[in-house]
Amino acid sequence: MTTNDIRQAYLDFFKSKNHQLIPPAPLVPPDDPTTLFTSSGMQQLVPYLKGEPHPMGKRLVNSQPCFRAEDIEEVGDNRHTTFFEMLGNWSLGDYFKQDQLAWFWEFLTKELKLPKDKLHVTVFEGNKDVKKDEESFNIWRKIGISEKHIHYYPAKKNWWSRSGTPDKMPSGEIGGPDSEVFFEFDQVKHNHKFGDKCHPNCECGRFLEIGNSVFIQYEKTEKGFKSLPKQNVDFGGGLERLVAVVQNTPDIFKIDIFKPLIESIEKTTNQKYEGENLAPMRIIADHLRASKAMLRKA
Repeated sequence: MTTNDIRQAYLDFFKSKNHQLIPPAPLVPPDDPTTLFTSSGMQQLVPYLKGEPHPMGKRLVNSQPCFRAEDIEEVGDNRHTTFFEMLGNWSLGDYFKQDQLAWFWEFLTKELKLPKDKLHVTVFEGNKDVKKDEESFNIWRKIGISEKHIHYYPAKKNWWSRSGTPDKMPSGEIGGPDSEVFFEFDQVKHNHKFGDKCHPNCECGRFLEIGNSVFIQYEKTEKGFKSLPKQNVDFGGGLERLVAVVQNTPDIFKIDIFKPLIESIEKTTNQKYEGENLAPMRIIADHLRASKAMLRKA
C-alpha cells in the first residue's frame, strides 16, 4: 500500500463508522495569533472538545498537514520530522474507550493487515491525582492483547492536557489519559546506550509509535479532578509512520513519498544514503519538504 492508499483507507474506515470528513486547517493559521503553524489535527477542534457543538456532528475524521518546530532537534533519527500528516478521528461526547480502541485495532489488523504479535500498547499508570487507567487495560485484554504487550507508563508519557501533566494543569483545564500503539521492528537490534532493556518508549528505534488515543474525561478543579459530563476522544496517528510499518521499514525516510527526494539528494551530493550520511540527508529531506508545504499553504 502507498501513502495515498493508507490515507484513503483510514478516512474510508472511519466514514464507515459514521464519521464526517472535515477539511484540514491551513498549515499557517490565518486568524490565530497564538501560534505560527498548525501542529496537530485537534488544534482547530479545541472549542468543540471543550463543549461547543460542531456543525458537522459528534463524530469527525480528517487528515491534517502539521508542522512542529519543537521537534526540530529530533530530526535526523529514523522517525522524526518537522512536517508530517496527522490522521485524526474524534468523538465529541459520543463513543468512548471501548469503541475507539476496538476500531483502531480493527483498522490496524484488518484494513492494514499488520501482524498482531508486533503491536504493543501503553496505558496510564495513575498517580496521586488521577487513578490508574484500568478500563483501557481491560479493554485491550478483551480485544486479545497479551499482558506482556500492555505497558503502563507515568503521566509524562500517557497523559494529555494542553498544560502537560496533571500537576501542571490549572483549575478549569480539561485532560485525560491516553493509550498509544507501537509497532516493533524485529530487524532493529536494541542499542544498550538507551538502557538495559528495550520497551515501547525506548529511543533506540526498535519501537515506533503509530497512534495515540486521548481520552478527555476530566476537568481539574480547586479540589482535584472531576469527571466531565461529556467525555471526548481525540485520536492522532502519524501517516508517515503508519506507511513505514505497512512497508516494513523502521526508517520513515525510505517510504514511497520520501524516496524521490532522497534519490535527488544522493544525485546532487554524489553520496549514498547510508552510514554517516543518514542524519544529514534526513534533515535536508525534511526541511525541503516542510519548506515546500509552507510555501504552498502560506
